Amino acid sequence: MHNEKVLLLTTEQAAEYLSLSASTLHKLRCSGGGPAYRVLGARAVRYSQCDLDAWVADRVRHSTAENTRGTREIDR
Repeated sequence: MHNEKVLLLTTEQAAEYLSLSASTLHKLRCSGGGPAYRVLGARAVRYSQCDLDAWVADRVRHSTAENTRGTREIDR
C-alpha cells in the first residue's frame, strides 16, 4: 500500500486544471476516452492529478498523421 497522499479534484477543479469545461469532462465520462476518475458516492466524482497528467501525456502528438483515434474525442 502506498503512503503517498493522492490529490483528488472535483470535476470543476479538474476541468480548470486541464483548461476544459466541466461539461466536456462530463461528456468524456459518459462516452469514454477521458481521464480516469473515481466515484466516491452517489454524486461525488473525483479525479486524481496524477491521472489527469497521464491522460494529457498520452495525447502528445508531433504530426496530424499520428492521430489514430479517427475522431476528436472532446467534440463527442
